Amino acid sequence: MSGAQGPVVRPYGDTTGDGMVQVSFTLPVPHDKRAEGAAVQLANRMGMDPALLVHAKQMGDGFTFFVVYGRVNHLVDLSAVQVVERDFPLLSAKEVNAVVKRRLRRKLSVVGACIGTDAHTVGIDAILNVKGIAGEKGLEYYRELSVTNLGAQVSVPELVEAARAARADAVLVSQVVTQRDAHLHNTREMSAAFREAMPVGRRPLLIVGGPRFDESQAAELGVDRIFGRGTTPGEVASFLVHALVTGRKVGAA
Repeated sequence: MSGAQGPVVRPYGDTTGDGMVQVSFTLPVPHDKRAEGAAVQLANRMGMDPALLVHAKQMGDGFTFFVVYGRVNHLVDLSAVQVVERDFPLLSAKEVNAVVKRRLRRKLSVVGACIGTDAHTVGIDAILNVKGIAGEKGLEYYRELSVTNLGAQVSVPELVEAARAARADAVLVSQVVTQRDAHLHNTREMSAAFREAMPVGRRPLLIVGGPRFDESQAAELGVDRIFGRGTTPGEVASFLVHALVTGRKVGAA
């Protein structure tokens, strides 16, 4: 963890430092004038003054979505911002392959899945599939990586068995469904299952990713790394090399 150095700043809307922000939220009320008043009241209590309702739309039976624009007086101290910095070098696919071949002398085994009821495979496919994302090829493209993509709605016991069968060095899990903190519960269940099923020396590296994870929660959730929004296949491959090869944390032999 490290702090980003910088000045104290205010939000920018129409002019520099005017403190204007835009927020969106849903209230469990049908769309009418009373609902709009409730949205403005909530915005006021959040510290927006004045608060201007710029959008309201009925979202099914008894729910309304709002967008509110207004001024806040809060300041942001950039020197107090805590982030998880990348602590490993970014490698090209060619460099990853070369390091794995030279140091590991076998293919690095990776198993990926969406666990629980999560059926959103876009994230795991972007990292694993050859087509990758934004012009960057996924881990299947790396000739020194052996990739098993289990797809969606994989149970934790199924994942453990698949990892054991593939002699996985690393397990990658994508979680998009976050209702009632399902992503956190599923991750804790997964990490506990691997701790119970495998001794420390044989346990694969556990990596999770998704839009609602806090990257600083890895230790709390019992995993080795959390990747957030915008993660690329190259970042994941580089981390695997750093953690499993150059860092000598090799799982299955």
